[in-house]
Amino acid sequence: MGTGTPPVILPGQSVSIEFHAGAGQALSFATMYGWSNDLFFAPENPGINLYNADGTPVTGDVSSQIKLWDNGTRINQAPGMSVMHPGTAESTPKNISEVNGTDAQGNMYLAASQLMKATLAYHGNSRFTLTLKNTSGGTANETPFSPGVWTVSYAPGGDILDKTPIYAEGQPSVNGLTNIAEMGDNSVLDDHLQGMTGIFTPLSPVLVVVYSGDENPFYKTGEKDRGEGLSDLAQTGNAEILAGNLESKSGVKKVYVLKEPSSTVLLPKAGGASGGKVMQQLDVVKGDRIALATMYGLSNDWFYATKGNGIDAMKKGDVSDQISLYDNGTKKDQYPGANIRMDLPGMSLRESKVIEEVPNPNAFTTLPQIVKVTLN
Repeated sequence: MGTGTPPVILPGQSVSIEFHAGAGQALSFATMYGWSNDLFFAPENPGINLYNADGTPVTGDVSSQIKLWDNGTRINQAPGMSVMHPGTAESTPKNISEVNGTDAQGNMYLAASQLMKATLAYHGNSRFTLTLKNTSGGTANETPFSPGVWTVSYAPGGDILDKTPIYAEGQPSVNGLTNIAEMGDNSVLDDHLQGMTGIFTPLSPVLVVVYSGDENPFYKTGEKDRGEGLSDLAQTGNAEILAGNLESKSGVKKVYVLKEPSSTVLLPKAGGASGGKVMQQLDVVKGDRIALATMYGLSNDWFYATKGNGIDAMKKGDVSDQISLYDNGTKKDQYPGANIRMDLPGMSLRESKVIEEVPNPNAFTTLPQIVKVTLN
């Protein structure tokens, strides 16, 4: 939103959005064409493309990706002559359509890119700034922009989960978009998007180790990665290398790598439902310890693992409080879910630091409970 009262963005003024995003993700937003009955600006779905095909971030002018849309709920009037009253309501609401030169009533409009300049800047470490400038001043379509909403869509595996986060061309307006398009009120759609927003991640196949002794067999905080395969698990989810090296270690009795048959990784579930799950029968005796590790999938090198010297194998019930999130120290941290993993030209992600617990809240966000471990 703008800085005035009301907080609109007037011709000549700018507003900026700062956000984190990874490869394959897109940024979408919506703001009212203020001097209209129900027109709004938004990028074409699924949103502004943020990375080039070679993985480098998009920077500079991206105005061509912005379009002007008719919400379909009010009869359009000549630009700058809009009058909100009951007589302008459509008798039957129409579907959302692009305003490409002219609207349904034959009113003329310049291209959105001539009224709004959108510029992307990349600051490294998956962080962007989008600046929107109102360039409509002095044109036939001079208008303020209303307060709006914006969203970054997840793209695990490279495919965006929600390709129509704010609107869908050819479909009715929903979820409070009409409030923006008709009145510049962003509160309803903001509440809707906040309800869809949050942190989640798939988990890699889970490494489980039964052992005896006083030390965790595959890591220790305050020490660097041992070069035995933990970095492979933390960076790519590959537990096989570490599992193979652990099998010959003194004190290690049994090593398992647990996978879901259908998807290999453990996927989260929406709506409060329990997510992916793996189970394993263990042959243990008094004195045995259990250690486990799994990758925080949407990170560069974070992994969940048992704390300290693992879990007493004789313990029963929920032992989730014995699990914590750790930074392997071999790749730079990025916003969870907005990770890039690959080195960009002149911007290496590689580092060599000791393994440390990831605080919660951390430098990026507060993480929900993601892993549940039970011994029966």
